[in-house]
Amino acid sequence: MYKAFLLRYSEIGIKGKNRYMFEDALKNQVKFALSKVEGSFNVSKEQGRIFVEAESEFDFDEVITALKRVFGVAAICPVVVIDDNAWDNLTVKVGDYVEKVYGNQEITFKVEARRGNKNYPIPSPEICAKMGEYLLDRFDNLKVDVHNPKVRVHVEIRTKAYVYSDVIKGAGGMPLGTNGKAMLLLSGGIDSPVAGYMIAKRGVRIDATYFHAPPYTSDRAKQKVVDLAKQVSLYAGPIDLHVVNFTDIQMYIYDKCPHDELTIIMRRYMMRIAQTLAEKNNCIGLITGESIGQVASQTMQSLVTTDAVCTMPVYRPVIGFDKQEIVEIAEKIGTFETSILPYEDCCTTFVAKHPVTKPSLKSIEKSELKLAEDIDRLVEEALKTVETIVIK
Repeated sequence: MYKAFLLRYSEIGIKGKNRYMFEDALKNQVKFALSKVEGSFNVSKEQGRIFVEAESEFDFDEVITALKRVFGVAAICPVVVIDDNAWDNLTVKVGDYVEKVYGNQEITFKVEARRGNKNYPIPSPEICAKMGEYLLDRFDNLKVDVHNPKVRVHVEIRTKAYVYSDVIKGAGGMPLGTNGKAMLLLSGGIDSPVAGYMIAKRGVRIDATYFHAPPYTSDRAKQKVVDLAKQVSLYAGPIDLHVVNFTDIQMYIYDKCPHDELTIIMRRYMMRIAQTLAEKNNCIGLITGESIGQVASQTMQSLVTTDAVCTMPVYRPVIGFDKQEIVEIAEKIGTFETSILPYEDCCTTFVAKHPVTKPSLKSIEKSELKLAEDIDRLVEEALKTVETIVIK
């Protein structure tokens, strides 16, 4: 029945003279999403709407799933396209649509019209009244309820006319690429994939850095992170995943520094390396999945001490969320089941029994002086041997 979709957006509509840039970015993201499903589609934009028209056979559910992952789309409306929008033909076609979708159901309804073509001879309020009158005359099982109808029959009149009543919630947010690019520190846990998803929802493209520590972390742990990146990329688009061999750095810190400070010092070197990779890949910020107070390295004092090594801004989208809120988003985007697989990452392999929870920056910097002899060489070697996996 449906061979076209009308896509609504929300935030883009409040943009000023550069709104067309956001619309073009959204149009391109819709094309990219549909390139992964079977079928051929024409994607166009017109006066506050993006239209998708199928040019071949397609799987309806597959298309809806793809469109629901496009940031910037607030709602997806499967539409029937009426080529001849002359009034007598329009009323009959809208009536045919209502009959086909709702049959003999006893329902309350309301007609809502939008006249994109201002040359159309009938204004929107009159379209609503006359169309409602026509439907009441044609169907005995319909009743009007303008306040709380069960069905809203939407009629949009442009060069063609579009009728729909099903409004499917989209991902919302902003189109990818409209707010720059950032580097995600991606672990195998629950939080960082959610952080990547949430920052991408604001229009930010992401790359990712994963710190691998063989033999203490296995190839299965690495594959787990690759799988998480693939799931996030369904929403965030292609991701370059940079795998850093962190073993020698980690062991050197373990040998030279107080064990209660291990996690903080390791995190500081991860941030240094991630920032270097970010700069090389045209990123303008770092993203982490930290939530205040969740673990010892995520107290306010720990975060201040960690951030002290960065010149780039560090974005923490889940900073104020509790664990259950993060889990709910992870379940929604399909990363939770992978995140809870029992493969250790390098952050959990060398955790001290009693890690410092309120580190002093001066104390941490003093401990790092013990690393001065070889740490720069180890970092340089780690950067030289980075493996980049392109996730599409």
